[in-house]
Amino acid sequence: MQLQKATRKKVKLRLGLSAVAGGGKTKGALLLAYGLCGDWEKIAVIDTENNSASLYSDMGPFNTLELTADYTPEKYIQAIKACEDAGMEVVIIDSITHEWDGKGGIIDISNSMTGNSFTNWAKITPRHQAFIDAILQSKCHIITTVRRKQDYEMNKDNNGKTTVTKAGLKEVTREGFEYELTLNFNLDEKHNCTASKDRTGLFMDKPAFIITTETGELIRQWCEQGIEPPPPVKPTLKPDQLQAYVKRLEAKEADLLDKIKEAFTLDANQLAALKPFEAVAVVTPAV
Repeated sequence: MQLQKATRKKVKLRLGLSAVAGGGKTKGALLLAYGLCGDWEKIAVIDTENNSASLYSDMGPFNTLELTADYTPEKYIQAIKACEDAGMEVVIIDSITHEWDGKGGIIDISNSMTGNSFTNWAKITPRHQAFIDAILQSKCHIITTVRRKQDYEMNKDNNGKTTVTKAGLKEVTREGFEYELTLNFNLDEKHNCTASKDRTGLFMDKPAFIITTETGELIRQWCEQGIEPPPPVKPTLKPDQLQAYVKRLEAKEADLLDKIKEAFTLDANQLAALKPFEAVAVVTPAV
């Protein structure tokens, strides 16, 4: 543990985009993405909205990855990893609502479980947190879209009568997601954009605006201020860990060899111990 001077480093964007139906989330996200990287072929859309992103294919040759139910956190994580492995610079997740409130999502998983609710959520929450971590730790710029719906409150008047009142629009995802973001934009039904969170200082308390590619370019300039962050230091692989991993590789556990090489610094002897497994064909199980 050591104190050090604060240093501005280049960062990858974590941007949220929320709107009611028809508010322009998908198109706005694509415009921002192009402004961020300037190359349509380096943009991928993880599409849970029935191929809605493909309706904008005339904008440029961006990539899509369709997700269908069940919308488990693990399926989203797998999709993010696939985009990273394909060399994408910007990943749009359109939308994250399904991970929380879609078929097979977190709420659906909770409702299908029996027993103590507190105990059940202790099991579910780490799965959701792993999804959040996959977004925060990604080496790509990440843009997430989320649906918004009318929220209601139940109140009692002085006579004890219960009334239902509108409480504004609420994002359909777990409360607090906005705190994880660099920027959070809200779109109204006329596509006017305002910022509800802004670590860049570029948009907060400014008049509403329409998203364009220039908006993405402005954000990119902010992200690229500062020095390159140092590469993460991988831990070394201990002998007892290597022995345990070899046993799992002998059982042909899918993708384990790649994970070991990605996670650890390996010496020559360890590489030699793992080499026999490089030609072993493994099949990734469906999530």
